[in-house]
Amino acid sequence: MEPIKIFIVEDDKIFANLLAHYLSSDPDYDIEIFNNGKDCLRNLYKNPSVISLDYNLPGMKGLEILNEIKKYNPELPVIIVSGQQDISTALELLKKGAYDYILKDRNTKERLWKIIRNLKEHLILKNKIDNLENEIEKKYKYGNLIKGNSPEIKKIFKLIEKATKTNITVSITGETGTGKDLVAKSVHYNSSRSKQPFVAVNVSAIPEGLIESEFFGHEKGAFTGANNMRIGKFEEANKGTLFLDEIADMNLNMQAKLLRVLQDGEFTRVGGNNLIKADVRLIIATNKNLLQEVKKGNFREDLYYRILGLPIHLPPLRDRGNDILLLSKYFIDLFSKENSLGKITLSEAAKEKLKKYHYPGNVRELKAVIELATVMANNNIIEPQDISFFSNDSIKDILDNEYSLKEYDKIIIKHFLKKYDNKVRLVAQKLGIGKTTIYRILKD
Repeated sequence: MEPIKIFIVEDDKIFANLLAHYLSSDPDYDIEIFNNGKDCLRNLYKNPSVISLDYNLPGMKGLEILNEIKKYNPELPVIIVSGQQDISTALELLKKGAYDYILKDRNTKERLWKIIRNLKEHLILKNKIDNLENEIEKKYKYGNLIKGNSPEIKKIFKLIEKATKTNITVSITGETGTGKDLVAKSVHYNSSRSKQPFVAVNVSAIPEGLIESEFFGHEKGAFTGANNMRIGKFEEANKGTLFLDEIADMNLNMQAKLLRVLQDGEFTRVGGNNLIKADVRLIIATNKNLLQEVKKGNFREDLYYRILGLPIHLPPLRDRGNDILLLSKYFIDLFSKENSLGKITLSEAAKEKLKKYHYPGNVRELKAVIELATVMANNNIIEPQDISFFSNDSIKDILDNEYSLKEYDKIIIKHFLKKYDNKVRLVAQKLGIGKTTIYRILKD
């Protein structure tokens, strides 16, 4: 952090030097003394961090100087040092924007030290926050977060840019692993709400009985186990953005409640009566075709049109041409840097192998493939034998065995039960079948 520049404005030179000497014991302080207000004002271009201002100066009085300082920089802390014990004067100065008011006596230097020390801690914290916000702003620039030069990705960039200019709801669709969450973050962090919360919720990961409480919060004693009041995601995201991922997995009852909140802009916590306002920008995502879900009766038509907003469809990686190689190089460089592996490159044969694969897991799968290949590479060059596609061989083996349709049903159901920890209801939702069908096939 840069030194904290302190202006001491004091016509009593001995007292000014006493204050400066006392404060100079902190090496982070850069102190400059002025014996009148005009000299102080002429040097404001140096951007002091704090000003200690004597109230009773010859020529310009303290209040007049304070007003001029506040015109130059309303945020600049000004500490008034005065021999007057008049409460009304102190109150007037504080109302006009003085940071603090201290009496001029033998304890002045200690009180001034304490105030400036507290200001220093505040400035350090503010500096950290500003740096963090700058880093976030850089990180979430479209090109820094979403890698690609293909025409398909350039279209996505144009849509993101349009989305950032208003508070329109954004609906993001695309296969699993295409980067829907990155698009949501790009929209939020490049919008007018960028300094407000970004709250992401994976709808499919919330148990059905808890989803209302998760969204809207609950009051103490609202249900068994509700030992304390808890705010929900809507309150958490107030003034910012709420990102609902896998929204197609939301049950119809909750869909109705979500629609009501979006229409009215207010809600109540579970077990509560007080209406709470919700100023939230909504971004939704799904890997399903929501219109098809509407036709099947799984998704409310009125909610569908309410959340459609600006649609952004992410293309699968297999349709993005040379973006596969661009992303591969990015993941290689990132992984190599994180693990101090030096410069690693792809052979031409390895590039051809990467380009021919269909990537059912999209960008997420490519990242995993590249990280493993980077570890397996010899002589800092990735060759075709270093590249393993996890899903390709297993799918090929299953198809080569030529099972009956009923046997394929069993294999698929067992796979999804293992994937979702034997949650039959969730598997039934994922596969679009009834629970009884799962039980019957497993029993057979």
